[in-house]
Amino acid sequence: MAEVVEVLVPGGKATAGPPLGPALGPLGINVKAVVDEINKKTASFNGMQVPVRVEVDEKKNFTISVGIPPTTALIMKEAGVEKGSGEPNTKIVGDVPLEAAVTIAKMKLDDMLSYDLKNAVKEVVGTCVSLGITVSGKKPKDMLKEIDSGAHDAVLVG
Repeated sequence: MAEVVEVLVPGGKATAGPPLGPALGPLGINVKAVVDEINKKTASFNGMQVPVRVEVDEKKNFTISVGIPPTTALIMKEAGVEKGSGEPNTKIVGDVPLEAAVTIAKMKLDDMLSYDLKNAVKEVVGTCVSLGITVSGKKPKDMLKEIDSGAHDAVLVG
C-alpha cells in the first residue's frame, strides 16, 4: 500500500528538517532525493508556502505532486508585501490590480467553492479585505460592489 505525506513547504527551499524529514524518514526513502525534487518543482513559487504531496509505493519509488499556494500567498506576492495588515480596516499595506485578482482566481478556480470566474474573483477580492490590500486602488468592499453591479464584466469573462 502506498504511503502519502502532505506538507506545506517554502517554494524552492524545502529542507530535510521538519516537516518533511520526520514524515519521510520512517518510509525508508532517500529524503535528500525527495527534497531536491520538491525544490526543483516548487522553484517558481519562491517565497511562498506550497502544498506538496509525496506518494511512496511499496518499492520505495516516490511521486511528487505540487499544489497551488494559498490565495493569500498569491495575493501578497502580487502586491509585493511580506505579510498582511494587522489592522486591515485602517492600515493598507498594498494594492493589486483587478486583472491580477482575475489571474489568481483562474489559478485557484478548481480549489474554490465558486462555480464561475466572477464569483471566484469575488472570493479573491474578499480575501484582500482581511489582508489590508486594495484592488485597483479601491477598497475591496467597494470593488465587490462594482463587480456585483457588472462594472467589470468585460474583465471577468473567462
